[in-house]
Amino acid sequence: MGQHGQHRALVIRVCTLVGLTLASLPAKAAACRLALVLAMDVSSSVDEEEDRLQRAGLAAALIAPEVQAAFLQSPEPVALAVFEWSGRYNQAMLLDWVMITSAQDLLASATIIGRSKRSTSEFPTALGHAVGYAATLLRRAPECMAQTIDVSGDGRNNEGFTPHQAYVHFPFSGVTVNGLAIETSGTTTAPETGKNISISDYYRQHLLRGPGAFVEVAQGFEDFERAQRRKLERELGSAVFSRLEAPP
Repeated sequence: MGQHGQHRALVIRVCTLVGLTLASLPAKAAACRLALVLAMDVSSSVDEEEDRLQRAGLAAALIAPEVQAAFLQSPEPVALAVFEWSGRYNQAMLLDWVMITSAQDLLASATIIGRSKRSTSEFPTALGHAVGYAATLLRRAPECMAQTIDVSGDGRNNEGFTPHQAYVHFPFSGVTVNGLAIETSGTTTAPETGKNISISDYYRQHLLRGPGAFVEVAQGFEDFERAQRRKLERELGSAVFSRLEAPP
């Protein structure tokens, strides 16, 4: 692992014991195959139990054996950041950029997310502002071969600018945007037609961006962990294949 790797492992162990966060640790300088931003919905449509299921589900997904294998399948690591979002000015970091180089990094990240507390529960669903905020995070991410934003949520944009407007006005060159749609009430109203559509179809029409972008569907918040595991495996596998298929 080398002297620097040994020092980093020691720092992570100490930080975990004293309750510090990986946000305070500098990202390790290394070749990186993917900068991945996870954005979690905490708008007013998400109640306390649903929020708990999201945090616990994401934490559990990060340490699931198949997800660990997907993170660590390549010599080039993944840079990970996680934030929660609701209204147009309501985004809060849960995990700032950290380079995932080992199962220990994933365990430390999962611990931070599992112990995190919701910043607010009072604001609407500003989906466009969430992806705009994610784009600004990517501007200060470690240099990686690919960049992906993954937004999870249970409702359509109902405040501020839309995702499509964000894609025009924020830096999204080369960025893929995926979605994890949490189906609860069954339908939402499509703003352009007034017809009822599922949240997953709304995400397909209004959120996805970039070649290979996809929506993973959770059938309620109880299904969030399973859907998150499946989505992460797919995102991390796509990053490896993109690197292998890239021209020299």
